Amino acid sequence: MKPKIVFSDVDGTFADKDHQPIAADAPVVQALVAMGVPVCLVSARPPQGLRPFQRSLGFDGPIVCYSGAYVLDEMGHTLASEIIPIDEAREIHAYLTESLPSICVNTYGFDEWVVANPDDPRVKHEEKLIHACARASTDIEGIFAATCVHKFMLMGSPDDIRAAEQSVGEHYPNLNVVRSSETLCEIMSKRASKSAGVARLCEHFGLISDDAVAFGDGYNDLDMIGAVGRSFAMANAVSAVKEAATDVIEWTNDKSGVARTLAKLFEL
Repeated sequence: MKPKIVFSDVDGTFADKDHQPIAADAPVVQALVAMGVPVCLVSARPPQGLRPFQRSLGFDGPIVCYSGAYVLDEMGHTLASEIIPIDEAREIHAYLTESLPSICVNTYGFDEWVVANPDDPRVKHEEKLIHACARASTDIEGIFAATCVHKFMLMGSPDDIRAAEQSVGEHYPNLNVVRSSETLCEIMSKRASKSAGVARLCEHFGLISDDAVAFGDGYNDLDMIGAVGRSFAMANAVSAVKEAATDVIEWTNDKSGVARTLAKLFEL
């Protein structure tokens, strides 16, 4: 039986090595949408980092942002919003900045992205990848009091990020702390996860997990990989994802692995 809904991570999965959409993938995605099969991007990116990706491939669809903390339907309406309350967020931000001096701390809520120093090369690199701009501020309460925080993201060296993942996870067992790459770590509400976002969208479309297929490559894709009927690890995926997925595809993200696999699944 062919899948009835498609979920895909973006960076390292659907995007190329430069984190950009591959133009040649557009006909496959558009064919699925025309068939009534929702194609859903599931990413650590903020909304403003996913919408241009969709537009480049010529389709509209639901998006799971911030690794599941913020879920929007195909019309842009909020389906789920798992926040970190502002009092807790303020305390977490203070801990992160004081305890991890070599780490660049980013704070996100809805379409807002705030960082102490937007000229940090790590921030500039991220801005270039996702076509979004960070705002300079350390006033977390002033900016997010009305909306609250969806996610903190830590940028650093692989050693620093591994250490941060462990220390933050131990200090805040009530939060979801997970690496999204060797140099990035995401911190969200315990209720926020890619698998929760997948479940919410399946419910939205009146489908079950066995109707779904998912693609991923990184550590923060593991729960999504285990939450669907059939899952595909990219050829470039970390070993843990390859071991967890039902299938490992022969192509990397840079070789249109997602689109080529979908074309085979749907006989396009």
